[in-house]
Order: sequence, then structure tokens, then C-alpha cells
Amino acid sequence: MDIAREPSTVAGAPHPAQRPGGKSLKPKTAKTAHPTQPTAPVARQLPPRATQRADQPDRRLNILLAAEKLFALRGYHAVSIRDIAAEAEVPLALVGYYYGAKHELYRAIMQSWSGSVADRLDRLRAAAAEPDRAARLDRIIAAFVVPLVALHASPEGQYYALMAARDLAAPTPEAEEAHREFFDPMAHAFIDALMTTAPRATRGQVAWCYQFMLGAALHFLSDRRVERLSQGENKAADPAAQDSLQAFVAAGFRAVLGIAPPAEAAPLRRTASRKTT
Repeated sequence: MDIAREPSTVAGAPHPAQRPGGKSLKPKTAKTAHPTQPTAPVARQLPPRATQRADQPDRRLNILLAAEKLFALRGYHAVSIRDIAAEAEVPLALVGYYYGAKHELYRAIMQSWSGSVADRLDRLRAAAAEPDRAARLDRIIAAFVVPLVALHASPEGQYYALMAARDLAAPTPEAEEAHREFFDPMAHAFIDALMTTAPRATRGQVAWCYQFMLGAALHFLSDRRVERLSQGENKAADPAAQDSLQAFVAAGFRAVLGIAPPAEAAPLRRTASRKTT
């Protein structure tokens, strides 16, 4: 997985925490439309603006975005508080004043994305209500994948996805603790819903499939090698490939858990009916 490079920006725009030369600015969020499904906005709960003049940079927010960027590009243990302060262009003591120790700043980054988790859970509840069991699987997968693909529509989302991919490939104790607090409850909710699509499957089987889905989605968001392998035909994290990603994941679930695709279910029943007449 190629994760040592900075994510590409949307339409050539700089990262919201940067001006040319790596300096800090206020955040900016862009959106990228998907050809077949509406792209969800990046749901993020950023810290409240510090008390200061409106025309001054938001130093508290810049610290958060600077840390997210550096953790994504270098990894948690390769980044110091001094590095974060320099990237955010703030005094060193201000990082601790706003966020405390480095692991608390890491936790604050994860907490700031809790709106994205809530969005996926809202989509999951709607998908789980689908009465057709075969179609329910596709809707549950879409509830997971669509908001993740939408992350790439904003530069800050790109850094977050890159940081998550790093944590998945080489987890740290800080990442494990944050994942247990912020993401494990969502994972359990998805696994519970996925189990209703395959009553004979064990929780262990479904948990593996969930992790495979997560890995495929994060690799889709962080990988750039596909551009070389396709000889320029593919674009990294292209929203137009979202349907292919979902179809790939759904096929994996069906193969492992023994779920028939929706299009095949009806013909099979008609064939059986003809044999009995």
C-alpha cells in the first residue's frame, strides 16, 4: 500500500490546513459528486473556534489539522509535539494547552470524525430495514462504503483515511484505544446487521468479511499504485469506481457466507417450480 505520499487535493486545491509552503489556513471542505449515488458530505465535529478576533487564524483548529496531516504522512510515533506546533505555526506550549499530551490530541482527531460514524449508523438503520434479505446485503455495504468514499472529496478527509490505513496496517496502542472507543461500537452494529443476511454464518465469519471490507475501502482511498498498473487508465480513489468497489465487496460476502445474489434468487425458485410440475 502506497501511504508515504501526500494525498492529492480536490481540483488542485491546497489542503485546508495549508497555504503554499505548508503554512496554516482555516479549513475548507469540497464535495465530489458520484455518477449514480449522491455523495454524502463529510460529517465532522471540529473543535469550537477559540476566543479571538474573527480575522485571526483559528490556532486550535490548525493544531488539530496539522497533527492529522503529520500522523497520516509519517505515522504516530514519528511525529513530535514540536513537529505539530511547527506545522500549525503556533507556540509549542499552545498544543498542550488546547489538547494535552500527544495521545490526547490523537483521540481528539478521532472524536472529531464521530459525525461520520453517526452518518454511517443512520444509513445502516435504513438498510437493515430492507425486507429482502439478498438486497439488504447490498444496502448495508453501501451504508458503509458510500460515506468512506465521500471522505476523498475533502483534503482533510484524505488525510484521515490515510491515517486510518496506517493504523490498520501497523496499529499502535493509541490507535487501538481510540478504535475501541469510537469505532468498535459501529463495527459491532454492522456485523449484527450483516448477520441477518446470512443466518447460517457464524459471527467469526462475518467479522472476517467486515474486516476485509474495511481493508478494501481504506486501500481504495489511500492507494495510488493503481494509476501505474492501469497505465493511466484509472484515477486513484476515483468516485466513479465506487460501484465496482461495492460489487467486489458484495461478491466476497456472498462467496464466503453463501448468500445468493438478488438477481439469481428468483430464477432458481422458478426452475425448482418447473421440475415439480
